[in-house]
Amino acid sequence: MLLPYQSAALFIRGLDYRLGAVRRDLGELSADKLLLGTVKDLSAVGYCYNFGLGRDESLLMLAASPLSNALQYANEPRGLVFQHCFAESAVVRYDVNETDIAVRNRYFPAEVMRQLQLDNLPYFCSFASGCAGFISVLIAAGGLFRSSDERPVICVMADSMPPGVPYDMSRERILVSDHSSAFVMGREQHGYQLLGVNYSSITRIAVPFVEIVRRTVQMVEELATSLDLDLSRRDVAIHYPNIFPDTWRMVTRYLKIPNVEHVIDGMRDRAHCMASDSVISLAKLHRGNEGRIHVVVNYGIGLHLGTCFLKEVAQTGADI
Repeated sequence: MLLPYQSAALFIRGLDYRLGAVRRDLGELSADKLLLGTVKDLSAVGYCYNFGLGRDESLLMLAASPLSNALQYANEPRGLVFQHCFAESAVVRYDVNETDIAVRNRYFPAEVMRQLQLDNLPYFCSFASGCAGFISVLIAAGGLFRSSDERPVICVMADSMPPGVPYDMSRERILVSDHSSAFVMGREQHGYQLLGVNYSSITRIAVPFVEIVRRTVQMVEELATSLDLDLSRRDVAIHYPNIFPDTWRMVTRYLKIPNVEHVIDGMRDRAHCMASDSVISLAKLHRGNEGRIHVVVNYGIGLHLGTCFLKEVAQTGADI
């Protein structure tokens, strides 16, 4: 699915994130029986630490901070789009003996919005896109700008591992952290201009890495062609999720872009933050370099594979 946005002039800004309050190294995670795989295997990939919720911390508390920050950039937002990698994160746990349907349906978006006294705003939520959630919320939020309403949209991503569930996937050798992030999409020319999105899904449970490489290269090239962008003549940064580093290095090699920055940000220090990986690296990599192209790659087990092109707008880091 190719979606060019050049004529729509949509921008994202106010990129912010929070991680769980507790940092553990691999040895501590293993001692607490929070690993399926081995310390040796995860260390070999590049992981060292992750972040989890503190004893007196909840995902609602974690998400409230970046959402509050986004509200400072969104004057009277028209709505909010939420995304979760885990289905369990989309709802707040309730007492199994509760018989009141209104009390049992404690949707995460409504709960965090109530905390911040947000009412009479439509909200949307998805968890079916997994770790490709950054791209999926861009698509969902972008679709809200078909009307004449010029007010911005706030996008929120949040996930925490259910209590007692290990923080890693042993076969894929992926270590994750509890996280939340948010940003604003609107017409105001700050941060990054959204140029286009390419998104693909397959229902197979396992996909060979060589196919991920081939599809990613193909999708980036297709999007560049549809946008009439010659990446070989541009200053480019490619943002990858904090998983499969060898796979993404192969993608960069096959794309053959001469002036490119290969970005796998914070893999050792914070592990994989699912949909928030892209928000974190985009917030860090904004340098006020007008016209620089940022290619964001998302991968979700499933397979969901998405990429988007963003053009950097010459603003300071505080303005993104």
